[in-house]
Amino acid sequence: MRNTLALILTVGAASPALAASGPFFSLGNTDFVVLLGFIVFIAVLFYFKVPGMIGGALDKRADGIQSELDEARALHEEARSLLASYERKQREVQGLADAIVESAKEDAALAAEQAKVDLESSIARRLAAAQDQIASAQASAVREVRDQAVTVAVSVAKAVLAKQMTAAQANKLIDASIADVGEKLH
Repeated sequence: MRNTLALILTVGAASPALAASGPFFSLGNTDFVVLLGFIVFIAVLFYFKVPGMIGGALDKRADGIQSELDEARALHEEARSLLASYERKQREVQGLADAIVESAKEDAALAAEQAKVDLESSIARRLAAAQDQIASAQASAVREVRDQAVTVAVSVAKAVLAKQMTAAQANKLIDASIADVGEKLH
């Protein structure tokens, strides 16, 4: 500290002495007054330990910056690990999604095959039902034609018999029919 003050006095005293006119060490010389004010200012700074405070503040700031750097490094490492974790999870989810898509494709193919089988069986049932309806309609038509033919034949036979048959023949037929029914009932 003494060396610093001596250096300041030497440098301060030498250069104003060359520039000023008259005696340097008089209160009339402004350069000397400024030098004294500067020395007093520096002395006050050292008396109140301002350089120590400045050094302490700088050390405190350096420590704060160092802790922020350490925190930034820790956050950076944490971000990297999170990124790696999310990338790993993304790969797992992508694999799972691919498996789900593949399973869905297989299920869709199986469902299509089942639908094809169901459609074929439905077509076969409907075809069988249609054939049954056709057969039933055909049998009904044949039955109607027979019934109509029988009705026509009976009415024609009735008309022919009515023209050719006499009363005696009709009575004979009625008696024979009654006897025939009587035999079948007993």
